[in-house]
Amino acid sequence: MDQYFQLEANHTTRGREVVAGLTTFFAMSYILFVAPQTLAITGMPSQAVFLATIIASATGTLIMGLFANVPYALAPGLGLNAFFTYTVVAALGFSWQEALALVFLCGCINILITVTKVRKLIITAIPEVMQHAIGGGIGVFVAYIGLKNAGFLQFTTDASSILSINGGSAAAHTFKHGVESVVSGGGITPALVNFTQPGAIVALIGLLLMAVLVVKKVPGAVLIGIVGTTLIGIPFGVTDLHISAANSFSHAVGQLGTTFGAAFSSKGFGSLFTDPHHILLSVMTIFAFSFSDIFDTLGTFIGTGRRTGIFTSEDMQSMEKGKGFSSKMDKALFADAIATGVGSIFGTSNITVFVESATGIGAGGRTGLTAVVVAGCFLISSLLSPIIAIVPSEAVAPALIMVGVMMMSSFKEINWSDLAEAIPAFMASIVMGLVYNISYGIAAGFIFYCLIKLVTGKAKDVHPVLWVVTAGFILDFVFMSLL
Repeated sequence: MDQYFQLEANHTTRGREVVAGLTTFFAMSYILFVAPQTLAITGMPSQAVFLATIIASATGTLIMGLFANVPYALAPGLGLNAFFTYTVVAALGFSWQEALALVFLCGCINILITVTKVRKLIITAIPEVMQHAIGGGIGVFVAYIGLKNAGFLQFTTDASSILSINGGSAAAHTFKHGVESVVSGGGITPALVNFTQPGAIVALIGLLLMAVLVVKKVPGAVLIGIVGTTLIGIPFGVTDLHISAANSFSHAVGQLGTTFGAAFSSKGFGSLFTDPHHILLSVMTIFAFSFSDIFDTLGTFIGTGRRTGIFTSEDMQSMEKGKGFSSKMDKALFADAIATGVGSIFGTSNITVFVESATGIGAGGRTGLTAVVVAGCFLISSLLSPIIAIVPSEAVAPALIMVGVMMMSSFKEINWSDLAEAIPAFMASIVMGLVYNISYGIAAGFIFYCLIKLVTGKAKDVHPVLWVVTAGFILDFVFMSLL
């Protein structure tokens, strides 16, 4: 095992990799419950989605660990999950079977551009300042997720800024099934809570505990912090010890037949291209799926792999000059591409590298053994999901905040006094966190980087691939605005 994963060469140990794997799993385990809830809105059976999520996540993560030997975990992307449900099905009118067919095509495209080295060209085209900005931006993004999940933030919006309620008009005075969602404009104001809620108090204690453990360099500090905070949450009523059989294995298996292969059924590919008006819409939707998926993954790889040395300069050179899957990055990109196809076959949305992998990397994970542990946890969770659900989000939130702090060290490599560098770096990093989307942050950075190079007469300094990608982002924004 030590030789296969090259533990000594990567300056790590079995124990450290196991702890890192457990840390990553607990940081991202919420997707097991969020994905089924979100996709069930489309009419998909939630228990089938639950099991499909586990199968696809475990398969992709296992390939990532055994083939690429890197500590990244994969699962259905939360943003892509929402895009699948609220845009593709609810807004555009595709059936969930057709949406799965679109996801499958997206996976095929991702495999194609990985094999043909298009993805590698994109990576090599990203300038160094943007790579540092993406790294720091991932830190901002992860920390913001932690602050939100900890319950530290509250948001106030005035009535005139409410754009829609439950996806419809905000003018209605009553709502048949109650208020399920509210979309607000710029009139929303964030503030710090008064810490009267038990969840926020537990998360604060957990954050203080984890900060001490990390600063004192206690082995397994992040995982210890998660377990400790979970225990602290018991007397506060935050940790619910009630074990529910809602997400049971037997229920999931019984429903999986509904979603397995549905993409290839008469309601999937069988009807997807029968309507001429849907063809262009289908193509643009696949483009939107692929673009978001690709840059979520690339952003996470660049943001975490560069600073930690997971993807070394030698590995990057091997990726640029080698053939086939000669580097860890090549293999990692291939694992990510395969996972989306697997997910669509079993019945879930796009699979992508989870930014929460940074928690395991922050805990010391450096090899594929970390990913293998995560994959094992996913498989076990199919039987023990009620027990895993005991860990509250308030216990994981401090870990996300601490990892965000660690990752923001990338900002020191940026020359903030040079506005030609500072503006695109700011747009890529801060926008990423504030709009809650890795791809959109990268898009903002690329657009401003190309614009500044253009107006300063340095357009030749921009790699041709970067011009193409930036144009693609602009087209994506145009498409989304027309929905």
